[in-house]
Amino acid sequence: MTMTRRDCIAAGLILAGCGSKPKMDERRDVHSFAVPAQVRVKHMDLDVEVDFERKQIRGTVTHTLVRTDRDAPLVLDTRDLKIEKVEAAENAQAAFNQAQFSMGSPDAILGSALTVPLSSGVTAVRVHYATSPAATALQWLEPSQTAGRKRPFLYTQSQAIHARTWIPLQDTPAVRMTYRGRVRTPKDLIALMSARADFRLGNPKEEPNGEYTFRMPQAIPSYLVALAVGQLEFRYISSRTGVWAEPSIVKLAEAEFEDMERMMVAAEKLAGPYAWNRYDVLVLPPSFPFGGMENPLMTFATPTILAGDKSLVSLVAHEMAHSWSGNLVTNATWRDFWLNEGFTTYFERRMLEEVYGTERARMEAVLGRQELDREMATLPTAERVLHIDLKGRDPDDGSTLVPYEKGALFLTALEQAFGREKFDAFLQAYFAKFRFQSITTEQFTAFLKSRLLDSDTAAAAKVDIAEWIEKPGIPANAPQATCESFQPVEAVARQWTEREAPETKPATGGWNTHQWIHFLRALPKELDRKRRTALDRTFGFSKSGNSEVLFEWLIVHVRNGEFSPKLEEFLVRVGRRKYVKPLFEEMVKRPEGLKRAKEIFEKARGGYHALTVSAVEEILKKPPSRA
Repeated sequence: MTMTRRDCIAAGLILAGCGSKPKMDERRDVHSFAVPAQVRVKHMDLDVEVDFERKQIRGTVTHTLVRTDRDAPLVLDTRDLKIEKVEAAENAQAAFNQAQFSMGSPDAILGSALTVPLSSGVTAVRVHYATSPAATALQWLEPSQTAGRKRPFLYTQSQAIHARTWIPLQDTPAVRMTYRGRVRTPKDLIALMSARADFRLGNPKEEPNGEYTFRMPQAIPSYLVALAVGQLEFRYISSRTGVWAEPSIVKLAEAEFEDMERMMVAAEKLAGPYAWNRYDVLVLPPSFPFGGMENPLMTFATPTILAGDKSLVSLVAHEMAHSWSGNLVTNATWRDFWLNEGFTTYFERRMLEEVYGTERARMEAVLGRQELDREMATLPTAERVLHIDLKGRDPDDGSTLVPYEKGALFLTALEQAFGREKFDAFLQAYFAKFRFQSITTEQFTAFLKSRLLDSDTAAAAKVDIAEWIEKPGIPANAPQATCESFQPVEAVARQWTEREAPETKPATGGWNTHQWIHFLRALPKELDRKRRTALDRTFGFSKSGNSEVLFEWLIVHVRNGEFSPKLEEFLVRVGRRKYVKPLFEEMVKRPEGLKRAKEIFEKARGGYHALTVSAVEEILKKPPSRA
């Protein structure tokens, strides 16, 4: 039953936010209506049905509460949800009775606050609801959009604040909760969640029949709650690692990810024991907008990393590293996002160094710095800051390379200043201190000062903490990554720059993916069609099955005004924003490219996730001028 404003006044709830947005100074997180200092969710029970025909999830969510302020209501985040009714009880096992509730005015970014007044003794609230077909967290795929092309597919993407579009909850990383899930699906599809599954495939006594149950006993933030439903198979990599994928690609994925256990051992050596029981990877259809999403126990990954030679598995190392930096120790607000991604990018490269050697890690670092410089040149000054101010903005706007690569450079600067041994001891202490907590940048800097900076003032003087965290750009004394393996690559690139083509084919037979990427980036921006044709005839870039190499080659073409059928095929097939955004941004710099971009987008948008669609729409609205 919906409460009127008069009901709210009678209940004494207007000041607590009933029927309106809570005051900003009452909340720690500006991207959530929740007031966890008053009422906090500690456990969530999800009981839903997945309806592919209606493109809808419907059911109930039951929240178990901790009430610090006995007079305050429960405030949940929602966006475009249909709230059917709300019930309350003394505890989750007691009888539930219908409760009053109100919906706040909708905000374009935050959605609407769902406010439930709580009578004395109530510690459980159940919400009956249904999602909208346009929910931004949900990607509904037709069979034709999957690898197998036989059955439909659904996956969620809750980060940053999209969980509220498929579950009414306290959608802030400052709130951590345990959860249980019960999911009903078509009987021939498998459901997976970011939690421990209560079934084992191949065991007739435990084989699900369209109903799956899950348990997450560790407290996690809302953005890590995830669900996927599709035609899937599983392969073990080790006793605690494995891969899920559609049947047609599961063998390829199994071979590509065979080093996951080695990565896990390297990660534990650096940051301490793995805390999540299992680590599995789910390979999603190509519309997935990100490289990967670090959902606990179940990383969601793009199929674009299946290169056949393990050259792109740094993404798996990155998502695995999130098991510590992000999942174990979490940013408390989206302004602190760099605490998740900067630590993880640094951590990822340390893992790669341990598993594949120093030179591989250096190549990744050089390419990462190139990508950072390329993107930072396009960003407004305020967005070149680690501790970015996102008040009044969509937190997705902060998902640039700055928190990733600048954050990793900052930690590398600390490592170089204090020495690896001392910095590693700091990392171990950091993860132990803030285990299963959500923290702010201020908490990090206070701990950094007490555990590292104060121990060696001479070393501390080499790293200006305020400049790294609060000021735009890269400090002049930032670490410079170098790589000997790129020297012959640059020599060959110069040959192609100085003449139409080398007289003899260069010795490139032993080059790896990272060297080819560096080669393509080292070519001059202006490259005539004759030379591009010669390059492709010599090296076969347009036929590459490696997504990173093909992407860089397509950028070369688009930058020079060529919009080939291969470009359209790639953009229609792949929805990963890392590729889609730069290609469209480069296309629209020319009038003929803008026209072509609009044509391709109309063909591709049906297969893109909502996050990719909105990103391309923004590009087409405000095309940048040609540099």
